[in-house]
Amino acid sequence: MKVASVQIEIKDDESKAQRIRRVESMLDELEGYDLLVLPEIWATGYFSFERYQEESEPIDGYFSQTFSAKARSLGSYLFAGSFVEKDGDHLYNTSVMFDPQGHRIATYRKIHLFRYGSDEGKLLTRGDEVTVVDTTFGKVGLATCYDLRFPELFRKQVDLGAELLLVTSAWPHRRLAHWNLFNQVRALENQCFLISSNCAGTNKGNFLGGHSQVVDPWGTVIASGGEQETIVKTEIDLKQIEHIRETFPQLKHRVLT
Repeated sequence: MKVASVQIEIKDDESKAQRIRRVESMLDELEGYDLLVLPEIWATGYFSFERYQEESEPIDGYFSQTFSAKARSLGSYLFAGSFVEKDGDHLYNTSVMFDPQGHRIATYRKIHLFRYGSDEGKLLTRGDEVTVVDTTFGKVGLATCYDLRFPELFRKQVDLGAELLLVTSAWPHRRLAHWNLFNQVRALENQCFLISSNCAGTNKGNFLGGHSQVVDPWGTVIASGGEQETIVKTEIDLKQIEHIRETFPQLKHRVLT
């Protein structure tokens, strides 16, 4: 299974429309890939809080329409990352996933909103539903950035059948060590593959961490980006999950208290 994580550079002088066009061009290089993953609020820029209200849109707006069409044209599953969704009087950090026919098969509203040096928790409403979606290659759990610090979310996804975890993110470089640790541990403790897509560049003075990753169920990083815009490409064999879970059945050994 060919997978790719698109690590996007955020530039403050670039409009939402310009960045979407640029990312569409990057995706056009990935025809033939089974699964593509994009970062968190990349079209607006996560730290561009003053743009959230103006650039928010409904779940079936321009952002979703654009990447529905892109998934269909590429014939790939596309986890398009997140955008600022407007629903009535509320704004959400909402990620969307499309199948190869361009159907929106999943949405996830970020549950754990970040409040440390961030206005996200002031401006947005948190989600309250865990998202696991069926695909032709298995069940996939969706998560966003700060969620990585909350292992119970990922364990709930595994209890719902997840074998592959997708994480969209705008994680800052100053906590890169935590990012690297959580990517590996969430895969290892849940015996899942994990694919993350993190922003790069500098957004409103915040240096973003990059280092998007593909991690196997043993917690081994099998592909990773650096600090610049890049596309992390690799192949994974999902049959490893069943083999590892049977030969080292830690999930079956859980004792709930």
